[in-house]
Amino acid sequence: MDLGLNNKVALVLASSKGLGLACAKVFYNEGANVIICSRSKKNLETARQEITNNSNTNLNNEILALKVDLNDEEQITSLIKETVKKFGRIDILVHNAGGPPSAPISKISQNDWQNSINLNLLSFVRISELILPIMQQQKSGKIIAITSVSVKQPLNNLVLSNTTRLGVVGYAKTLANEYAKDNILVNVVCPGPTLTNRMRELIKTQMNETGKSEQEVMNFWLNDIPLGRFGQPEDLANLVVFLASERASYITGTVIQVDGGFVKSSL
Repeated sequence: MDLGLNNKVALVLASSKGLGLACAKVFYNEGANVIICSRSKKNLETARQEITNNSNTNLNNEILALKVDLNDEEQITSLIKETVKKFGRIDILVHNAGGPPSAPISKISQNDWQNSINLNLLSFVRISELILPIMQQQKSGKIIAITSVSVKQPLNNLVLSNTTRLGVVGYAKTLANEYAKDNILVNVVCPGPTLTNRMRELIKTQMNETGKSEQEVMNFWLNDIPLGRFGQPEDLANLVVFLASERASYITGTVIQVDGGFVKSSL
């Protein structure tokens, strides 16, 4: 299936590892020009090499790697300016940000709350405000926010994710409603238990808290996944790239989980 992404410009946040990197790989393989960013210059260079080394495209698309801290408004502004300077447009934004620390409510500090709000919610608001005028001028654009299944089924010891990521959903749905007239489509994707570094950290935390073995903790998660396996980053990336493509031109305002059946609600 031709997704129509050849020479499109895709900005993927937090894309030196995990879900963001998986998305960047698929976009690049589909012929898009890809902007990757991270707080670590070393990780960015490693990611760039991994993307190009595993590419199956002979097209002339490019990768731009920029060091960015999503907590810093000035760096977000610079990211957008550098992208437009290089490519002249931004067709796709994939908002991705690191997961906040896991802990019960009683152990969450005011500083933890503020950091989570800044990183997970306000970074999405700030970068959207900068990109929307560009997409309005183009009369087209796709915005996809990566959150978590916690927005549909709250997870134990993840109150920061349960709360701030719901704010992302509310903002994304409002964007979808207000900017559909400009042919700007906004959707949210919700990864379930996926074998990223973040998931491995959660498993280690649970091992320390419960005294259980790694396999016992993994089985705890797997027992709630009807497909009986953890997700791979590519499972989510394939959906993100589809939503960013011309094949998804009538999909906006949705919240879709990729979780092997983990969420038990009907909606």
